[in-house]
Amino acid sequence: MIEMKEKKFLTVAPFECAWRKDLKFREAGRGCVAFEAFAHNDVTLVFRENVGSQHYHYKRDNSPHYTIILGSHRNKRLKIEVDGKTVVDVAGVGLCCSSAFQSYWISIYDGLISIGKGRYPFQNLVFQWLDSNPNCSVRYIGLSSWDKHVGYRNVNVLPLTHNHISLWKHVDCGEVEGEEDGEEELKDEFMGYANWGLENFLESWELSDMVFIIGTEERPVPAHKAILVASSNWPLSSSEDVVRLRDVTYPVLHALLQYIYTGQTQIPESQLGPLRALGLHFEVIPLVKQCEETMERFKLNKKLFDSGKSVVLSYPSNRPHCCATFPSGLPVIVQKLKQLLLTGKYSDVNINIEGHGLVAQPHKIVLSLWSFPFAKMFTNGMSETMSSEVSLRDVLPEAFKAMLEFMYSGELDMEAIMGSASLLLQLLLLSDQFGVTLLHQECCKTLLECLSEDSVCPILEVVTSIPSCKLIEETCQRKFAMHFDYCTTASIDFVLLDETIFRNIIQHPDLTVTSEEKVLNAILMWGLKAKELYGWEMVDELIITSAPKQLFGERLQSVQDLLPFVRFLLLPHALLKKLEKSSISRHIYNFDNLVKEAIYCVEYRLARPEDGQNVRFQHRQSSYKELQYICDGDSNGVLYFAGTSYGEHQWVNPVLSKRITVTASSPPSRYTDPKVLVSRTYQGTSFAGPRMEDGHKCAWWAVDIGEEHQLMCNYYTLRQDGSRAFMRSWNLQGSPDGKTWTNLGVHENEQTVCKAGQFASWPVVGPNALLPFRFFRVILTSPTTDVTNPWNFCICFLELYGYFH
Repeated sequence: MIEMKEKKFLTVAPFECAWRKDLKFREAGRGCVAFEAFAHNDVTLVFRENVGSQHYHYKRDNSPHYTIILGSHRNKRLKIEVDGKTVVDVAGVGLCCSSAFQSYWISIYDGLISIGKGRYPFQNLVFQWLDSNPNCSVRYIGLSSWDKHVGYRNVNVLPLTHNHISLWKHVDCGEVEGEEDGEEELKDEFMGYANWGLENFLESWELSDMVFIIGTEERPVPAHKAILVASSNWPLSSSEDVVRLRDVTYPVLHALLQYIYTGQTQIPESQLGPLRALGLHFEVIPLVKQCEETMERFKLNKKLFDSGKSVVLSYPSNRPHCCATFPSGLPVIVQKLKQLLLTGKYSDVNINIEGHGLVAQPHKIVLSLWSFPFAKMFTNGMSETMSSEVSLRDVLPEAFKAMLEFMYSGELDMEAIMGSASLLLQLLLLSDQFGVTLLHQECCKTLLECLSEDSVCPILEVVTSIPSCKLIEETCQRKFAMHFDYCTTASIDFVLLDETIFRNIIQHPDLTVTSEEKVLNAILMWGLKAKELYGWEMVDELIITSAPKQLFGERLQSVQDLLPFVRFLLLPHALLKKLEKSSISRHIYNFDNLVKEAIYCVEYRLARPEDGQNVRFQHRQSSYKELQYICDGDSNGVLYFAGTSYGEHQWVNPVLSKRITVTASSPPSRYTDPKVLVSRTYQGTSFAGPRMEDGHKCAWWAVDIGEEHQLMCNYYTLRQDGSRAFMRSWNLQGSPDGKTWTNLGVHENEQTVCKAGQFASWPVVGPNALLPFRFFRVILTSPTTDVTNPWNFCICFLELYGYFH
């Protein structure tokens, strides 16, 4: 049976399938479903044309359908089936979680199936597959199972717009019931923009800068030089404003212009010859070829068309599913269009930026196609309607030029953008200011793809003022919260955040911090608008000579409001006693109360973090376990902890218990044994042999601590094997994915290790010690002291320490 509980989630019994009429794509063959699932294996979604029954099962379905199975084969594989036949069967992708609800999203777009993890569609993509023979009729979504119950909740079905980024801000914790209202809002929001295009200016006097005079009746037909020149090889002179076509009829010219302005036209069969001749005159080559091909088909088989009927000619776009925004889908030669921007030829507007003078000479028609503000500026009787001068202020010239380049090509210059984060942010602001929706979406997408711990604060400062960037704002807040130690230690940019943003971060459910003292320090630094990094001890000294109102200014009340979010009860008792005697306690009443409350609870055991109802008495869900170095060869390290199944039983070599994975730069052998590196037994001969990477010789040992674990490493220990091949230059590195590596410790001409079997340990210092990583490796960067095999990395033990999650 399918059990509904408060309409918030549903449980699908083995071999059954849940169907609801509102779980469907708005457009057949195109849509996205975001959901959370709780299962041991086989989270199964079925996509088909019609709704199935409760006892429907995809194994018995003879109609066309897609089946996507997350965690098939006892939660080991991802499978995609088309009409019951397996087309994808890969290991270790998109697996289920049986300990908590896991967020997933699946999109289908004309046979392109994309699968990812996380709350936001098109982030954290884990797999894509393109069906060469796509089923474009699938619409309804079934939530199914295999041999065990599967729980689903927060199921959201969303339409796919032409740019997927527009979906992200609509994904939220909704109910299983549909999001029809949300879809209508999405439709309304983009309808005006989607319907706006070059066709709106077909034979329009708005922004026209030339006119055709047709036939003996001298009928005037307006046009735009930049569009005509970019669509043809016609050598139109800048001074040629009137073009007389005495031997051309209006229907033929209309068909030509319609083809240029909309990408297609319709004309009677009898007019194909004159249309070809006019296309040849203006050298609109795609139109000429289509006319010739159509006329040739008529010659070969007159029965193809009924005489007298109209023939449709469409520009053969090489991007059939691209949104119909200028210049895609039109016979416009982008290189010619970009050349017009570069030279300013046929320009009818000069863009001046205060302090920089003339920066560009574009064309009003192109600006108006992309931007409603520009279109209104040029057409509603404002001074710019009659003038060719536009003056802007508080605009970065480089960003404005980048926006113009996008308008003229339909593409973002990623090479220029990626070289400057500030330029990307300025471009985001400009695209929002001038309503260039697709550019705005591309900027949002690029920001999210390039988001890092170092960029969250500058991005938050900008996007907070842009309502349409709510998703970026939320994502940055979560990124900051999950890397709180780093973001409040690597720089002081966070003190510039406004109170609402900073409060959201402090209250974020994913806040991950190694100590509540770090939260306290961050609140105090933010309140002071600190210009350098320091802790509460420095504030304690400052407050002796300056009153709190002088120190914190207008942020004093905000600091008092934020202090209750520090979980003082989790601080060590000794630290609490220090805080109780501090000057901060004597001068800030709220602070003093919170500290005294925590001391009272600890001393009288009135509340325990693990069972208190008050959130201030509970450990954070995303807290780290502190595993700190004491001495060489101790039992306090992360790899030893993994060998105890994270504190559950007696130690077993974690490589043998498959808690961690150890690899080396050379293949496994008698003396290159992964399990030796984390054993508690000394090994006389243990080495990783050399290999070539990026044109350089190196040797390394690497450790994967597991998909669900991370470590902020602040110390590590190595042990030399029994040889005298002593290392002199090497690096400790961390990586989130095993591909891109960050240096945590760099050693050059290091003389510490000088005896066989010797232990040696080093701290990891600097901001990188606060970055969490899944993969770690020690990599030899220069030859050892051994003359015979100088690139053998001879260590027999490795241990890592720090904050483990």
